[in-house]
Parts: sequence; structure tokens; C-alpha cells
Amino acid sequence: MTNPRILLVEDSRDDAELVRLADQSLHLHSELVVAEDGEAALDYLFRAEADPPAVVILDLRLPGMGGLEVLRTMRSRPQTRRIPVVILTGSERDEDVLAGYDLGANSFVRKPHEFEAFRALITHLEHYWVMTNLRPPV
Repeated sequence: MTNPRILLVEDSRDDAELVRLADQSLHLHSELVVAEDGEAALDYLFRAEADPPAVVILDLRLPGMGGLEVLRTMRSRPQTRRIPVVILTGSERDEDVLAGYDLGANSFVRKPHEFEAFRALITHLEHYWVMTNLRPPV
């Protein structure tokens, strides 16, 4: 079996680097794949359908196709509808939280502003979604 993969859909290179640093410090032997926009994320997911990621960590505010549209598309396709999706965003809007859950997000988390809090959050997310959560068979 291959190491579990995490698909991070994030257009901010700084935030992606913070996730990468947190991921490396965990030594979970997971592979972090970064897509910088919604189209790249969906291209990756539809190519990887035989070995989907353990979890998709999805930003809402993306260039081009936004995070909610990515989620809507994922949930409309049999090959991606069961992949867990965690929305990780700076949004403070209740409407975004409701829209995310209405479209089938498994979790909605606000990005902390401090590095240590961000690292702790990524540690928690990866431990749960990669090590603890049982994924549906492919």
C-alpha cells in the first residue's frame, strides 16, 4: 500500500509552505500534493481516482473556480463524492460555513494567524484524517 496522500488546494504559497512544514514535522509518511487552483485540483482528483487522497484540504478563495465550486463538482461525481473534504479558510462569514456544509464538506476550519496555532491545527487535522479516520474502499 502506498503512503496516504493529502491534497491541499491553496493559492497562497505562504500558507501552502506552512502546511508543508507542519506536515514534515509530523513524520506521518504522508505525501502532500498542492494544487494552486480549483481546476488543477479537479484534474488531479480525476486522474488519481484509482488511488484517491486520504483527505482534501480546500481553501474557499481560489483564482478561477472557487472552493465551493470544487466541492460541488467533487460531490456530484461518483469517483470523488466520498473523499473527505476539510475547508480551511480565512473566511469569517457564517454564509460560507453554511454553504460548505450544505455542499457536503466534512469539516470547516478557520485558519489561525499565528504559526504555532496553524501548525497545531495541521497536526490535529492530519492525525485525524490520515491516521484515525477509516476511508471507504476504492
